[in-house]
Amino acid sequence: MTSLPRHNGILLHPTSLPGPHGSGDLGPAAYHFVDWLVGAGQSLWQVLPLGSVGPGNSPYISPSAFAGNELLIDLQQLRETGWLRAADLASVPAFPEGRVNYAEVQRFRIAHLRHAAERFFGGKKAAQRPAFEAFCADARAWLDDYALFMALDIAHGGDDRMWQDWPAPLAHRQPAALRAAQDTHATEINFWKFCQWRFHEQWAALKRYANSRHIEIVGDLPIFVAAHSADVWANPELFDLDEQGHPRVVAGVPPDYFSATGQRWGNPLYRWSAHAAQGYRWWVERMRQTMKLCDVVRIDHFRGFESFWEIPAAAATAIDGVWRPGPGEAVFAAMRRELSDAHGRLRIIAEDLGIITPEVNALRQAIGLPGMRILQFAFDGDAKNPYLPHNYDANTVVYTGTHDNDTTRGWWEALGHPEQDHVRAYLGVGDETGEEMHWHLIRLACSSVAALCVVPMQDVLGLDSTHRMNEPGVSEGSWEWRFTWKQVAAEHARRLAELMRLYGRRRG
Repeated sequence: MTSLPRHNGILLHPTSLPGPHGSGDLGPAAYHFVDWLVGAGQSLWQVLPLGSVGPGNSPYISPSAFAGNELLIDLQQLRETGWLRAADLASVPAFPEGRVNYAEVQRFRIAHLRHAAERFFGGKKAAQRPAFEAFCADARAWLDDYALFMALDIAHGGDDRMWQDWPAPLAHRQPAALRAAQDTHATEINFWKFCQWRFHEQWAALKRYANSRHIEIVGDLPIFVAAHSADVWANPELFDLDEQGHPRVVAGVPPDYFSATGQRWGNPLYRWSAHAAQGYRWWVERMRQTMKLCDVVRIDHFRGFESFWEIPAAAATAIDGVWRPGPGEAVFAAMRRELSDAHGRLRIIAEDLGIITPEVNALRQAIGLPGMRILQFAFDGDAKNPYLPHNYDANTVVYTGTHDNDTTRGWWEALGHPEQDHVRAYLGVGDETGEEMHWHLIRLACSSVAALCVVPMQDVLGLDSTHRMNEPGVSEGSWEWRFTWKQVAAEHARRLAELMRLYGRRRG
């Protein structure tokens, strides 16, 4: 990553795009956003994990580490292919412009996807059937288990039932039970395969368009997977589970900046010895899939590869956890053998936030990955604070804030007067009201030596705390933010483009 030119980008998940069907998707607004990035002199579009949302609508708790989010499928494109009719989309609920009402969006979009799948499988015109079958064959390693998992979850789930609560022959994947289920649920299985086909086709087209305009996609790969997922159900030997298949211990982080009791994420932890015995094959294939979708991959919670916080599954908070050793460099060596670029690099960003030890830094440096720096963490009064730009090295990705942070405007308004004075002093500005503080921090990030700079769209627009994407530890109301094009002025792109020119981050 250190040999890359100085690049700049915007953090915006596709669900936050405008659009007529309740949430952003892979339709015209996504292409328009790519064009806006070009006009703003940007080189990168960073997104959150592209999988289906899980509990609390989080994209970090997906039912599959390989599948895409079916709610991102552009329904208008399905109408253009004839699988939906104009009348199907003539009556749309009164979705809010600025938020995603996931319950309503799920009902509306899934119903229309089912109509489209019925017409595709029932239609006499079979011109696209070979493309569908080719996709299914290419993705068989993960798609078959995922589609069956989703079908069984509908048949046996509900009321917060986990896959361990399904009938035992299915929960424990007895071959005869799986064969019978494949026959019984063939229509439902095909529906979920259809959704994945359409997501991957639409995403690939959008990525080609972005790349043709010299915009690279920065993806996001969570280190852990959901307990209720096709991944754990299909590969129980790779996870630390009890005899019934329930997690014995779960993931999280100890008390930190975000929470006094830490964060109990609840994901099952890996049985790293089992991964090592298989040559880390599952991890290689997971990264391969993500690299198909993205040009650069940010690995969330990178420090978990050096050591991870192990919490007893019965514990209510993360306080009583202990550190356990991770796999270290071995998993990345396995990836490098098959997935490195022409220069022998893994195009990966290490999310190295939180409690970072010298051992974590040593691992990141040994692999050659850039780390992350967050400006909102920088101003504690200590000139040695690693998040202050004068302490960066070039192999760094700087953010004003991430999806887990408040917006820069919200962060500024929550600071006390002494802290605000310290920020002004460091920046060398006399902005007493702080009206321009988001632009001051954007300029600071762009002017730094960090090779890559990423700014949340909320900060470009100068939005307050009501527009933040996620608040860690709060289970309701996150991941819902959307913007409208009415909020975007020509001045936003002009100011960004000027900063790109001044600080050598211009595209091309």
